[in-house]
Amino acid sequence: MKKKVNLVWFRRDLRFNDQHALYEALKNHDNVIPVFIFDTQILDKLEKPNDLRVQFIHQEITELKKQLTALGSDFVVEYGDTISVWKKWIQEFDIENVYCNRDYEPYAIKRDKQIHELLLQNNIDFHTFKDQCIFEYDEVLKDDGKPYTVYTPYSKKWKMAFGSSPIQNYPSETLQQHFATISPTPLIPLESMGFKAQNFNYPAKTSKVTTLQNYEKNRDIPSIEGTSKLSLHFRFGTISIREKAYKAKTISEKWLNELIWRDFYMQILSHFQHVEQSAFKKEYNAIEWINNEKDFEAWCQGKTGYPIVDAGMRELNSTGLMHNRVRMIVASFLCKHLLIDWRWGETYFAKKLLDFEMSSNNGGWQWAAGSGVDAAPYFRIFNPELQTAKFDSLHLYIKKWVPEFGSNKYPQPIVEHTYARNRCLETYKRALKPQETIKS
Repeated sequence: MKKKVNLVWFRRDLRFNDQHALYEALKNHDNVIPVFIFDTQILDKLEKPNDLRVQFIHQEITELKKQLTALGSDFVVEYGDTISVWKKWIQEFDIENVYCNRDYEPYAIKRDKQIHELLLQNNIDFHTFKDQCIFEYDEVLKDDGKPYTVYTPYSKKWKMAFGSSPIQNYPSETLQQHFATISPTPLIPLESMGFKAQNFNYPAKTSKVTTLQNYEKNRDIPSIEGTSKLSLHFRFGTISIREKAYKAKTISEKWLNELIWRDFYMQILSHFQHVEQSAFKKEYNAIEWINNEKDFEAWCQGKTGYPIVDAGMRELNSTGLMHNRVRMIVASFLCKHLLIDWRWGETYFAKKLLDFEMSSNNGGWQWAAGSGVDAAPYFRIFNPELQTAKFDSLHLYIKKWVPEFGSNKYPQPIVEHTYARNRCLETYKRALKPQETIKS
């Protein structure tokens, strides 16, 4: 007779410390087994063999397996279709309970509903918990119970809730004696999934205190270490958002505000699911984008003739990361200088960014296009030269990523700024009348 076990399904929470679902499982049961699925539904849409996110996940799971092996247990990892893998586990184990932390993206919600139904059919209880954000979609609402669509009042209510009662932490690392005793199995190699190992230095899981202390002063300067560089770790849950939020509260309110933006965009995606494919402000769907493929390719390759834009795109293509100020500049340039649909840029970022999170990526792109919640009005059009003068006046960032800058090898601008600005204003005005009038 098989021994009853309780599975903790890891997804975007690749850590043992302060891990909510893991804590609840270990607190309530013996014979707990952590499991993970390299989901072919996700992996087959990535650029093989070079997507660095899969290597990052593989490295983190390798480390977690080592820790469990030292305890006489193991991290059970499968590669395949999620439904098929769970059917296999149901046959292989006598499962009493399954624990996991909630994921708020549309694909994840649909997947989890299917798994929940499968487990119920097999008399297995399914328990889900909040872990990847401080407040979920329905925890910070207006007094009338409706969701906020403007950041500032949302952030004020968020801070009131955060300050009024302590946010619990979940010290799962103190309950390790409740892991099941099982024999270790080898982790599936990257190559078997169609990816290759690459030499790459991922951002550290901790930031220097001095960086956070000077965050407000330095965060917009792309040539210096002025940001936390923790977004990759928040994305995959290799660090605790609760722990970092409390740290931010004592060190830098400006950094705390950035963490609140993340919660804000998550609840927008939950309440207004049309934003996945459509403008939040639906009248913006009427904009007549030019969508010139040659211009788009120049933007993707960092060959627009606008140095700050090109530097950002080359940083992205080389590292999977881009400075946040520069993200706003390159997004504005694509939508407003080139009149290319923000969804093209959103899709490119989703393919390239190590820290890609659908809610924040969508929110940022719709902000740049003017079509989102709390968005920049459409008549606000970043001037790349003024942005350079303000944030990279010595061209240190530009020279790092665009070595031919200042030479005859550097291309001429693909569009002239004043012409592009006027064209954008007229295009938006045609689409949005009479909803908006131009202000300046």
